[in-house]
Order: sequence, then structure tokens, then C-alpha cells
Amino acid sequence: MAQIIVALCVSTLVSILLTPALIKQFRKIGVRQEIREDGPQTHLHKAGTPTMGGIAIIAGIWAGYFAGVIVGAVTGRGGPGLSGLLVLMLTTCLGLVGFADDGIKVFKNRNLGLTPKAKFAGQFVSAILFSSLVIFFPNENGLTPASKFVSVTRDLPVLSLAAGGGILFIIFSYFVITAWSNAVNITDGLDGLAAGSMAIVMGAYTLITFWQFRNSCATTGNSMGCYQVRDPLDVALLCAAALGACIGFLWWSANPAKIFMGDTGSLALGGLVAGVSIVSRTEILMVVIGALFVIEIFSVVLQVGFFKVTGRRILRMAPFHHHFELGGWKETTVIVRFWLIAGLSAGLGLAVFYADWLTKVAG
Repeated sequence: MAQIIVALCVSTLVSILLTPALIKQFRKIGVRQEIREDGPQTHLHKAGTPTMGGIAIIAGIWAGYFAGVIVGAVTGRGGPGLSGLLVLMLTTCLGLVGFADDGIKVFKNRNLGLTPKAKFAGQFVSAILFSSLVIFFPNENGLTPASKFVSVTRDLPVLSLAAGGGILFIIFSYFVITAWSNAVNITDGLDGLAAGSMAIVMGAYTLITFWQFRNSCATTGNSMGCYQVRDPLDVALLCAAALGACIGFLWWSANPAKIFMGDTGSLALGGLVAGVSIVSRTEILMVVIGALFVIEIFSVVLQVGFFKVTGRRILRMAPFHHHFELGGWKETTVIVRFWLIAGLSAGLGLAVFYADWLTKVAG
């Protein structure tokens, strides 16, 4: 528990102290957000707000995670685990893709950054690298960071992804990573909406992965209800670090935002969500806990699909949060109510997770 507290505190401090330094420096060199002209007109006053604040989030995650690892080494818990390092690698790689996208937008003064093909290529390489590594390197108990099964709260043996020597798993992981990175990216459209929602999701997963650690089959002797998950404490440290980094950044990005996370932050956090769901073996449960992000990306898919079929729009504007803005809701009202949805979804996911454990323990 001490490691988790240290990871949370260090990441929060790094993020909350680094962000204003970035704001000052970015204003000096002109790293400013370009606002979509076809978006809500109430957003036009945000033009010129510094962006690429995701750098502070990523820095906070790195600092918090390794601070927790150091405490673990000092107290005899051991060094970093492979699961956490691989998820951190995925987070950073997608953050670099977002950084390139933001850089092009900023320095070429346009709303569009990387071309869709270039962004797809960056996501593809990051996803394939991660998914290729997480099914190798078994530990002394034969556990790899990920399993070749689709999981809810545990592996579902009937949904095997082992076909083709792991190719099916890699394809599945690529879909999960691309979907989550785009979902968080789309959600990042209002001041603090993505950061606040991610803090809630990471808070829930800090509890889940710590519970997996306390009830690991490796330490409880395959007792009823134990979890066959590798490095759960390591993943809990990463989740706690992400929670703190999002809280620290939210201090500055809450409405009215003094800085935006940009694609640097949203793509990185989307990769983090995907990676955590894979190594904790809870891919389907993450859909429940992160339901707000699912709703947001589904609203875009629904809008585009409906328009192509009928020539009409089912929403005033996609993503979903803009629909309510154009309906007359204040931005702060949309943000707080969407945070409530995120909180309810996380609570429901935790309830499902705990109910499964109680069922297994009861036999």
C-alpha cells in the first residue's frame, strides 16, 4: 500500500508543478490550440490556449510509477514488473504519436495534424509491438503479462485467441488499443472532461489491480477466487500514478482551461486504458468501467453511419458532448454530468468485479 500512496503523491506533484511551467513556456514559443471552425461557437474564445499538456501527464506517470518501484525495492517488494513496463511503453509510444500530431497542428497553424494514414501507422506499430510482447516472457509460474483469452473479470476459456500461434490475439489487441486510444481522444473536447473521467477510471483500476494482488493465486496458494494475473501490484502502481497525473493536470485544465492535454495526452491515456485492461485480463469489464468513452466514440460511429445511410444527422453534432452543448447546456454542466456518468460506470464495474469474487469464494 505504501508504494501505491507514493506513486499517487509523486505523480500528482510532478503533474501539478510541471503543468504551469509548460503553460508559461508554451505561451512564450506559441504552442497554441487551433479551434475547429465547425464546432460550437462558444469554443472560439479558447483559441490560443496552450496545448500539448499531455507531456505533464506522461511525465507524472513515469515519475510516480518509478517512485513506487523504488519504494518497493527498498522495502523488499522487488523491482519493476514486466506488465507495468510494457503498458508504460505502449502509453509512451502512443503519446509520441499524439505529440507528432499536436506538433504539426501547432507549427503549421492548422486544425488537422497527422494524416489519417500516418496516425493509423503510429497506432498500428505501437499496438503490434505491445501485443507481440505481452504474450511472451512467462514468469516462474508460467504466467505471461497477457493471456490468449478474452476476459471479463477473469479469462473465459470458451473465447480463446490462441489460433494461428497468437495472431488472433494480436489482431484482437490491436482493435482494443486502437478503439480505446481513439475513444479517449474523441472525449477530449471539453475542459477537463477527459482528465477527470480518466482519473475516475484509473481510481477504479487501482482498486481492482490491488485486489488482484492481495488475492493472487501465486501468493494465496490457488485459493478459491484467486486471480491468475501476472504483476498485479506493478499494474496497480501504474494505475495510481496515472490517477495522480490526471488529478494534477486537472487542477490546471478544469474549466476555464489554462492548457489542453492535446493528442499527446489523450492518445497516451487511451493506450494506458487498453494496456491495463489487457494485462489485468479485464478487457470486457473495462467497457463497463470506461462506458463514458464507449458512448462518446459510439456517438461518432452512429452519426457517421446514420448520415451515410439517410443523409441526415441523428445528433446535433458528434461527439455526444457537443450535442448537449448545441442543445443549450453550459459547458460546465455537460462536464459535471458526464463525470457523474463516468463515476456511476466505474461504480457498476467495481460491483461486477467484487460480485464475481464473492461468487467464486462462495464456491
